[in-house]
Amino acid sequence: MPTESTQSLLARFLTDLAPLRPRAVWAHGSLAGGDYQEGRSDLDLIAVLPAPVSLRTLRRVVSLHRGLRTEPLAAKLHCSYLTPAGLDDPDRSHLTWAHRHVMRRPVTPVTRRELHDFGRVLHGEPPAGLLPPVPERQLHAFVVRDQRDFWRPNVDRARLWMRDIWVDAGLLTFARATVTLHDGRLISKREALTELPALGAPVEVVEDITRRRYDPDAPGADDTWRARRAELTRGYLGPAIDALVAAHR
Repeated sequence: MPTESTQSLLARFLTDLAPLRPRAVWAHGSLAGGDYQEGRSDLDLIAVLPAPVSLRTLRRVVSLHRGLRTEPLAAKLHCSYLTPAGLDDPDRSHLTWAHRHVMRRPVTPVTRRELHDFGRVLHGEPPAGLLPPVPERQLHAFVVRDQRDFWRPNVDRARLWMRDIWVDAGLLTFARATVTLHDGRLISKREALTELPALGAPVEVVEDITRRRYDPDAPGADDTWRARRAELTRGYLGPAIDALVAAHR
């Protein structure tokens, strides 16, 4: 659950954003879905602006986020800025502040469905009042494409899988994708961990992820375990993704 540090950062963000007159600000991801861990989880936000992004707006957004740097959790706060023209287009890229710099990226069908299903309204109108619903076909097509075009090619890049973040995200995203494709539900990362053993994922890797995510005193992995963990993860994910994609063509 969000604690005082998280609430302080969100309150300051909303105050500093107010001059841009956002129609809405929403949280998605773990902050909305109930699996938020302060200091570990990202603060994933969407702000809906009333007009297209001008150069002046861009400068104000950058200044806003740079001004938050004194807040302890500021590096975890990511926000995409939707505008009227992009509300109904999941392929359109939007101004986004993430990982301490500006980029452009879409608000995907998964994020849009999260917002409809359990998005947290921090300011203004609810998601249902501004975003069109996400059809099952669109959601499923995106999930399959993400597994096929992003995750599957990266399974073959062995060095990536020596890192905790790739092991965690690869396995958890696969479990979440599987559940979504099978019954249309979006699940949290915690729920995804409980699904992985039944999906045939290596039990010792699932246990490793669980320890690191939920035990603050868990020891770090040594190089021998990282190499074995990478091999186990890649050996599982490659065939598992291939089977999932083939079943949902």
